[in-house]
Order: sequence, then C-alpha cells, then structure tokens
Amino acid sequence: MAEAEKKAADAAPAAKPKEKKPKLEDKPFAEFIQQDYLPALEKALAAKDISDLQLNFADNNITGEWLNGTRQFTVYFPEGDIKKQRAFSWSNTGSNPSTIEPFLGDERKITLDLLVFGVVQRLDAQKWLGGN
Repeated sequence: MAEAEKKAADAAPAAKPKEKKPKLEDKPFAEFIQQDYLPALEKALAAKDISDLQLNFADNNITGEWLNGTRQFTVYFPEGDIKKQRAFSWSNTGSNPSTIEPFLGDERKITLDLLVFGVVQRLDAQKWLGGN
C-alpha cells in the first residue's frame, strides 16, 4: 500500500509557485519615470490645485514648473536610479535654485508613492500648494 501512495504522489503534478508581478520600481529608470512617476506626480499636484504644471525629464532630472515658470522644482537622480542618491531643489520668481538638498535620504525602500509624497511634502512646506 505504501508503494501505491508513492506512485500517486509521483504522478501528481507539482504545484507551480505563482509568478510574482514585477514591481513598478524595478523597471528600467527612464521607463519608470516616464510611464509611472511623471503621471502620478502630475495627478497628485493637480489634486492640490496646480493646473498649469509642466513636467520635464532630461539628464536624470525631473523639473516641474507652474504659474508661468515663477515656481519651479527639480528632483535629481544623479546615478539614474531611484534607489540610489537623490536630491531636490526649488526656486521662486526667476531666482536661482535653492540649495540642493538630500531627497528621501533616510528611506530604505523607495516606492512610487513615496517619491510622489516626497515632492508634495517639500512643495507644501514652501506654502506653494492650495490653501497655504
């Protein structure tokens, strides 16, 4: 009888583990920025009453400006990787950008939502977002 059980166990196909869906953040850098980050950032800032936002992605930097260019921010990814060094700067009314500051430097796990939240939080601290 033990031999019959062994044959039945051998005949049963092994259950395949479910394939994990790749995380957005694991996409190639430029693809992630253009397909996921820029649309999510635009949506989050539109929810804060910024209607004329212009977002540009070039040289591993994202620049956003609105109010006819009088308010501007830049998110820097010097190594072309969201999980590596990041920085942030802002400028107002045609002035030179602020000091380049570390951006989410203490965070170990960088996600799309965290990257969007970080920009919204920085701009809100400047009192640039609706109702401040």
